[in-house]
Amino acid sequence: MNAPATLADLGEAELLRLLTRGWPGGTGGLAVGAGDDCAVLQPGPGERTLLFKTDAVVEGVHFLPAARPGLVGRKALARNLSDLAAMGGEPWAALVTLAAPSATSVQRVRAVYRGLEQLARQHGVLLAGGETVRAPKLMLSVALLGRMPRGVRPVLRGTARAGDELWVTGRLGGSQGGRHLRFEPRLAAGQWLARRRRATAMMDLSDGLGADLPKLAAASGLGYELDETALPGHRGVTLAQIFNDGEDYELLFTARPGTAAKLRRDWPFADLPLTRIGRLTKKALAGSRRAEQRKGYDHFSRR
Repeated sequence: MNAPATLADLGEAELLRLLTRGWPGGTGGLAVGAGDDCAVLQPGPGERTLLFKTDAVVEGVHFLPAARPGLVGRKALARNLSDLAAMGGEPWAALVTLAAPSATSVQRVRAVYRGLEQLARQHGVLLAGGETVRAPKLMLSVALLGRMPRGVRPVLRGTARAGDELWVTGRLGGSQGGRHLRFEPRLAAGQWLARRRRATAMMDLSDGLGADLPKLAAASGLGYELDETALPGHRGVTLAQIFNDGEDYELLFTARPGTAAKLRRDWPFADLPLTRIGRLTKKALAGSRRAEQRKGYDHFSRR
């Protein structure tokens, strides 16, 4: 079989595996490396665990040229905060890199930064510096450092067990209607789940349920059973949108079987729905035409 010639042939997940093959993990203070929502750093005995994440928004990929600049800046930081939420962490400090054509108006760039600054103030993020560079399109890249409370472990993707129940926060699908620019990172919910040790594994839904649920199950070496009738979609969305649209930025997590009643009773976020959507299984999910049609978002897909 011929080796893939382009990134479209390879796909995003395989590209990441190829590029990070052989990277360190579990050494030199790096507790968790590539493959989870954030890198996990352990500076030394008695020190707080650190979380490190970088993400970018690119014009034409994550937002259209006509998008409100303030919402573009907000999204650039919010995507990082969502990954931090998926591990139960607290945000600390960020570096911001701006790439833009020389002809970009100063007014537009300043409005982008105002949107980012507003969200940073809301969540106590220290904006510590960054970089600027000329580029063919507007792009904003944010590197975020977070911390875990003392005595609290980050929630990883690969720590679930067979039989654990699958849950999601909020509602899914239809992000292209504008929600992908206005979503709220679920920091408080992620921190609650981590501190109370209610989540056995967790990630945020950025590429769609069709892409992210298999990642969560595979990280623990498991399969899954999904109750499609329970999926909490936004009004008017289809199942295909729930699986494939992406950019929901809700939390997908697992919890021990038999804890549903207590989880619902103790859940402190009255305005944030919590839905059980299935369970993890020992047997991997068999391939099917329906599964093939519900793969979520892939940056390098020919789709």
